[in-house]
Amino acid sequence: MSTPSRPSSPPAAAAQDPAQTRPGGPVAPVGWSRWLVPPAALAVHLSIGQAYAWSVFKPPLESALHLSGTQSALPFQLGIVMLGLSAAFGGTLVERKGPRWAMTVALIAFSAGFLISALGAATSQYWLIVFGYGFVGGIGLGIGYISPVSTLIKWFPDRPGMATGIAIMGFGGGALIASPWSAQMLESFGSDHSGIAMAFLVHGLVYAVFMTLGVLLIRLPRSAEDGGPKAGPASVTGVQVSAASALRTPQFWCLWVVLCMNVTAGIGILEKAAPMITDFFADSSAPVSASAAAGFVALLSAANMTGRFVWSTVSDLIGRKNIYRFYLGVGALMYLLIVEFGDSAKPLFVLCAAVILSFYGGGFSTLPAYLKDLFGTYQVGAIHGRLLTAWSLAGVLGPFIVNWVADDQKDAGKHGSGLYSVSLVIMIGLLVVGFVANELIRPVHPRHHLATDAGGVEGSDDSAERKAAADADPAA
Repeated sequence: MSTPSRPSSPPAAAAQDPAQTRPGGPVAPVGWSRWLVPPAALAVHLSIGQAYAWSVFKPPLESALHLSGTQSALPFQLGIVMLGLSAAFGGTLVERKGPRWAMTVALIAFSAGFLISALGAATSQYWLIVFGYGFVGGIGLGIGYISPVSTLIKWFPDRPGMATGIAIMGFGGGALIASPWSAQMLESFGSDHSGIAMAFLVHGLVYAVFMTLGVLLIRLPRSAEDGGPKAGPASVTGVQVSAASALRTPQFWCLWVVLCMNVTAGIGILEKAAPMITDFFADSSAPVSASAAAGFVALLSAANMTGRFVWSTVSDLIGRKNIYRFYLGVGALMYLLIVEFGDSAKPLFVLCAAVILSFYGGGFSTLPAYLKDLFGTYQVGAIHGRLLTAWSLAGVLGPFIVNWVADDQKDAGKHGSGLYSVSLVIMIGLLVVGFVANELIRPVHPRHHLATDAGGVEGSDDSAERKAAADADPAA
């Protein structure tokens, strides 16, 4: 009686997909639909987009903890600053560790920020709220914001603008969900310090669950070396530039100026929207009520969210440079119309402001695709993170210009729309500067390119570091 020969390896090990062990994984199994990746990104961006709804907490915090308006804005301002800094310094790590790692870090930091803030509110220690929501939560904002970008572009090389637009639309739309939800929670729990603490606690727990869906759903595309198609979504074609090299190109800094100018122009209106429309029509026969001003703010949020998807999708058809010409050129024209005719025609004022805010959102969502066009997909997430430092500056610059000029004009005896004429003209000038910077953008010089053969660029840290080092050597 013969003895059957034993297999050379256990069945489970033989059936294991070697692609699952690739650094930066998990890699999608065969047959995985790429349309499951945008919902994973949305789960994260809709959560961290809560940041735009921070103003809901301002009045109860000011009342419960005896804070000024400037003090109650500090957690949000620190959060935006940390968003840019963590995206800039963590971008390379996100590229190396992969989207699931980045989303997990974002989940922990963002949720922990709320839990620390809950402790701060419960004990009436405001510095804990600033530290929790602003510093810790801000790190979650930055890492979460850039976590799916590179992966989405690799899944949708044919429509990168649309793909990133879907995800980044979530960041713009997060406030539409969070704002009424947070307000209802404060109404139920109460607006004293214990009620605020309970609201923070629920936010932290619910967002942790929701972001977990994104963590579990995200997948990397299969490259040719993973057994995927050679022309599949993860294949590397065209120009590839490392993050370190990108910082040495004029294209990066021109785009930094473009983003900073576009965001400054948009966030100036966004931050001052309600008092601005009230002041503009204060002397008219039909002044704007507080509820109508709140509706105007909601409309701008919707325009911000819609613009992120619509304009970035359009950029796939007309090109990235042309869409930024549209944002900056037509945006300047919209500001000019507000200056000349805004106080005499309410519909025109609302329309122009909504268009400007749609360009504000579109500028964010089109940016990753613009970077992919210029620098390739190799380290586009890391490059994107570094570019978001422009957002940190614009987040301070835009509100400062509008508020400082309005205060100055008020001291000079002006009122109504006269409070904003100078700042609106400044915004036009900034958009013109951005337009010129966009015109100066040219294809990246070949000396900054990485070779994509001989071992490939993607999925190989050794290869990446070797090539980046070679790229850093001017003699190479």
